[in-house]
Amino acid sequence: MSDKHREALGHLLYGVGVGGGFVLLTGEVGTGKTTICRCLLEQLPDHTDVAFILNPLQNARELLESVSEELGVDITADQRNLRGLSNTLYKFLLDNHARGRNTVLIIDEAQNLDTKVLEIIRLLTNLETNTKKLLQIIFIGQPELQDLLEKPELRQLAQRITARFHIDPLNEEETQAYIRHRLQVAGLPASQPLFSTAIMRRIHRHCGGIPRLINVFCDRVLLGTYAENKTQVDRRTLARAAEEVLGKPKRGQRVYWVAASLLGAILLSGVGWQLAPALTTADTPKAAPTQDKTTQGITEAPPSPLDRLLKSTFRTEAQALSALFNHLQLPQLSGPAPCKDTAGTGMNCSRVNVDNWNGLLRYNRPAVLPLQNDNGETGYVAVLGLGGGSALLLHRSGTQQLPLIALSPLWNGALTFAWSGPESYEKPLAQGDTNPAVSWVAKRFAELDGQASPLTNEFFNSALTRRVKLFQNDQGLESDGIVGLQTLLKLNEALGLDNTLSQQVSQLMGPPNAQLVDET
Repeated sequence: MSDKHREALGHLLYGVGVGGGFVLLTGEVGTGKTTICRCLLEQLPDHTDVAFILNPLQNARELLESVSEELGVDITADQRNLRGLSNTLYKFLLDNHARGRNTVLIIDEAQNLDTKVLEIIRLLTNLETNTKKLLQIIFIGQPELQDLLEKPELRQLAQRITARFHIDPLNEEETQAYIRHRLQVAGLPASQPLFSTAIMRRIHRHCGGIPRLINVFCDRVLLGTYAENKTQVDRRTLARAAEEVLGKPKRGQRVYWVAASLLGAILLSGVGWQLAPALTTADTPKAAPTQDKTTQGITEAPPSPLDRLLKSTFRTEAQALSALFNHLQLPQLSGPAPCKDTAGTGMNCSRVNVDNWNGLLRYNRPAVLPLQNDNGETGYVAVLGLGGGSALLLHRSGTQQLPLIALSPLWNGALTFAWSGPESYEKPLAQGDTNPAVSWVAKRFAELDGQASPLTNEFFNSALTRRVKLFQNDQGLESDGIVGLQTLLKLNEALGLDNTLSQQVSQLMGPPNAQLVDET
């Protein structure tokens, strides 16, 4: 964390430690508020119960229900009204205090709270002893939250805020230090300067010192640099990344993309014309050959790219998986029965069905797909990368790039892929479970956070649930605290444990303006 983030964390810890009512943390989108909150959760005492609300767009009753569920408070059917929920929470707070436990409520995106809901929240803090409030509340939100709390009807709540901190974007010097730190954590030697000082200054100007933007921007810059076999980021690669990440294409490039789209449509129509004879059924009668002199000089058209693909598919899924795993340098999975026995490999195989290519991208792993032609014959190919409206495929004859629009009619949505994971994982993990897979998950989060020890061992506790919810929210997943396949895949991606489609797309398929149809 930067000095600003450490200072913000210190304010939060102080606000919780003094037993005050409300603590306020604000900052622009992407400035690191969630990171600070995660560090706060890891440093709270063990005798603390935390309710973490990620969705504040609720009415008062719904919010009290969410708080009760987060704290593990049992609610009967006749208590699911505003008065019943309030009384139940009051009783829980008193009982918790009697047991020597603290209760903390954290509300993210708090700028979206309704004023009536804020008043109900304020009333929850009325319970107090001579030295402390029985409920401590942390508001995390964007700068609009400060404007909201300045409303006259919320002056009583504003007066109860004991600590507040606003996170500003990083300045130029902090941005450079942040980039260097991330590279060192990733294992880059200090003697290998990927980013010059001038390039980092430009990154700061493009991203405005917002850490989240810096992360995305630098990731795209590094991909482009790697794809061009360079050892240092240059201005050309930086400019291209700015256009792709920040959405600022040059006018000339807009014209190019329009032209490229038109060319792609023409090429695709050509593919469709060439496919017509290849996809006819065996019962279709052929026209009798003629001896017209005008046709004697015409040679037979070469097979279309899709026709070449269908003639080169693997005959069985096992053959395709074995070839894919060899390509990915996973020899432990490439035996005669890949995915049948993964014990001792540190890998798992999953077979899923998706609706479209975006579904494949959500899993983001090289995968084996079945393809079926009009004759009902099924073959198998491996997808190594997706991008620019096309896929890079692996088959018996090597690799081939084809447009998705040509592949879609042949694919039923089934896919098989491998991923790093605990051997004992059989179903989603949730709070209260005891399983060796829980220990694996806790250790991976400890690695991600740079912590010496995990939050738990084989028992799925509330601390791990909170950490999982934070991670899911940050990754755009449903924040339910349940560790399912999508959460595990995203965790692996954050740690760099798996080969992914997005990792390989640049080096495998070239820049985004690469030719859409393989004509070689």
